[in-house]
Amino acid sequence: MAAAKSNTNWFVIGVSAAVVVVLAVLAFFVVFLNNQATAPGTAPESTIVNEETGAISFGTGEDEIDTYVDFMCPVCGQFEDVYGEQLQAAAADNQITLNIHPVSILNRLSTTGEFSSLSAGSMYCVAEEAPDSTLDYFNLLFANQPEENSAGLSADELSALAEQAGAGAAADCIADGTYNKFVESQTQVHEISGTPTVEINGTRIDNSEIATEFAKILG
Repeated sequence: MAAAKSNTNWFVIGVSAAVVVVLAVLAFFVVFLNNQATAPGTAPESTIVNEETGAISFGTGEDEIDTYVDFMCPVCGQFEDVYGEQLQAAAADNQITLNIHPVSILNRLSTTGEFSSLSAGSMYCVAEEAPDSTLDYFNLLFANQPEENSAGLSADELSALAEQAGAGAAADCIADGTYNKFVESQTQVHEISGTPTVEINGTRIDNSEIATEFAKILG
């Protein structure tokens, strides 16, 4: 009796192989896009930016005060009105080390959906391009703080403030949103859900304790 004739269906095999390749490519792009979405972003390089914590630091005092601020947050503006000058003066005298963390938790309260990230990222642009102008720029951001549920300031308007502070070289960085994603990753890393958030010597304190704890350090 003759052996059974092989009847391999090469068409089906070819289609199956193509499907496997397509699925593999799709899986690669899904992983790639997820990684892009969760990537920490480009980190700024500046003499005043702490590589480990992302803080923009001023002064060399033994006591460290960390503030986490969102430039759309009205309470942050009130915090700066009350404590900003005192903290910056203490840092200038090296009585403390003041670590400022620009964060973004209120993008949803700007009609563009990005002002918190854009403004916080612009702080890093200025810190990189003109470190000596960073505090002046920081103060200008709060002096010109937009209201919640507005568009906020545009990249051009932020660049104009940077120019006013002596950091005109930061304009391209601001326009490109170079450090926006870095800001967003830092907000997650430090688990910031409300602003202002304050830490003293590495310990996060309740806002109700700020006045008492600052008095101990600043007098």
